[in-house]
Amino acid sequence: MLQEEKRRELRKKAMNLPLHPGVYIMHNKAGEIIYIGKAKALKNRVSQYFGSEKNHEEKVRQMVAHVDWFEYILTDSEFEALVLEASLIKQHTPKYNILLKDDKGYHYIRITREAWPRLSQAKQIADDGATYLGPYVSSWATKESVDEALKIFRLPDCNRRFPQDIGKKRPCLNYYIKQCCAPCLGKISETEYRELVDEAIDFVQGGSAQSVKQLEKKMLEASEKLQFERAARLRDRLQAIRRMADRQKVVANSVEEQDVIALAQGPAAACFQVFRYQDARLCDRESFPMGPVGEPESARREFLELYYSIRSRIPPRVTLDAPAENMDLLEQWLTQKSGHAVHLVVPQKGEQAKLAEMVRSNAAEQVAQTTGRTVRETSALDELGRLLGLKNPPQYIESYDISNLAGEDNVAGMVVFENGRPLKSAYRKFKIKTVAGQDDYGSMHEVLTRRFQEYVQHQDEGEGFGRLPDLILLDGGKGQVSAVRPVLEQFDLQIPLFGMVKDNSHRTRAITGDGGEIAINSHRAAFTLVSGIQDEVHRWAIGYHRQSRKKHAFASSLTQIEGIGEKRAKALLHHFRTVAAIQDATLEELATAPDMTRPAAQKVYEHFHPAAE
Repeated sequence: MLQEEKRRELRKKAMNLPLHPGVYIMHNKAGEIIYIGKAKALKNRVSQYFGSEKNHEEKVRQMVAHVDWFEYILTDSEFEALVLEASLIKQHTPKYNILLKDDKGYHYIRITREAWPRLSQAKQIADDGATYLGPYVSSWATKESVDEALKIFRLPDCNRRFPQDIGKKRPCLNYYIKQCCAPCLGKISETEYRELVDEAIDFVQGGSAQSVKQLEKKMLEASEKLQFERAARLRDRLQAIRRMADRQKVVANSVEEQDVIALAQGPAAACFQVFRYQDARLCDRESFPMGPVGEPESARREFLELYYSIRSRIPPRVTLDAPAENMDLLEQWLTQKSGHAVHLVVPQKGEQAKLAEMVRSNAAEQVAQTTGRTVRETSALDELGRLLGLKNPPQYIESYDISNLAGEDNVAGMVVFENGRPLKSAYRKFKIKTVAGQDDYGSMHEVLTRRFQEYVQHQDEGEGFGRLPDLILLDGGKGQVSAVRPVLEQFDLQIPLFGMVKDNSHRTRAITGDGGEIAINSHRAAFTLVSGIQDEVHRWAIGYHRQSRKKHAFASSLTQIEGIGEKRAKALLHHFRTVAAIQDATLEELATAPDMTRPAAQKVYEHFHPAAE
């Protein structure tokens, strides 16, 4: 970590910076640029880095630990600082900025030059005699075009060679599901096959609309010439193109041209996903997996700056799944860079909101593959964090529930969910000590007080009670939240705190905080996670209550023995664990147990071993 002396030196230098817009550039000992940022007031922003580490995200702490010196550039406005920052990041690609490299390259559609030509995707032109269509910027769009052409025109995508392999093997599955004309069977002539290839090339070059017109014209000509078999084949191709167009409507929308960008975060990874639309249809998609990005609004702003600094086309509308930092400045910069008005939009409902959610789900899939979690777990944590207004998805969640029977045998259970899964090694049980009767609010206050007293003693360990949660969920409503809030204030802890509210059927209905209830029924992933947490903490607490009540019942049966009071009964149960073990104990074992005397041991022994009549 950064030496304290070096930290003081850098903070002193930062405090002498002007309260003026500009760009700051952080260097390591080798002089390498490791981070570039912008500020509305350089002094305020840069000095924050060299204050208390507790105020920083992990990403920031790591960056600051490697800073040896910094420099800065003054600008006339915050907008100029934004433009300069984007330019410098693109030029230097610092380690601790989100790195985006324009490594898409070019892609081609390859058509072999042989008697039975084949279509495929290629990353570069080779000196092999084949014909290459392109270049195309998008790998995804190129692959989609090739796949569609192969399916529509029923061209083979296997490794068989024609005419050498005709009649040698049985056709593959694609023939039976009508996705291949199966030249291997010899049922199609070389001339007919080449016609299919030519039509496929027209399709990838001109698009589905132009292909439909050409095929309709050919079908009409075939009908007029009474070539009904040929007309039927052309009709089948037309239907295949229209089916493909119907499939694409799933990813179409009412906005002619836009980019839809979403962020998903996991425990150790994040991903930005971009869906690009032209002519109201999805034309490209890009995925940018990366490490933890810290504060989401800042990460979105940084991503947008970098992404559009390396893109030549900027659409008039950019739809985001959630707000980005400095959206007004970003709009101004994008408008200036593109030469036309650009609007950043965060939809709250309707088609566009569903579209943003779909893109976020794709980003969550990438994060899940990176971290080894399921998509559902990643999506649930991300959705819950956004729903509760948290800066980051809650990776470590503690939940509490109180259980008693008419005020007797008051206990509490604590369960922990880490990265969306139960962490049973961290579960804890509490026996209520200071609250008598049925007082759930007082019991919850006691439990959380004891929990954070343990934190104070074990915080250096960083695990168990020595670790602070990202979120606390209480089984109950506003009353429980109000009872626990003073505990957090007492220990000066800024931990998000919410209650889980059930409906009349004892199912999770909403989450409640200081600002009222938040309905979660319509948020499927978050609802499933919270319901699971509430069910688990209730199971854990009520299980401990039944165990405690059973012990209490056993202790009550022991107090019926002469000379055995409640204190001795509890001591016996604590020592021997079960009534059965007490029954099997010898007189000597009973006499040497804690709080026991020889006469009392004799009474207990005689109670379980009555003299035979």
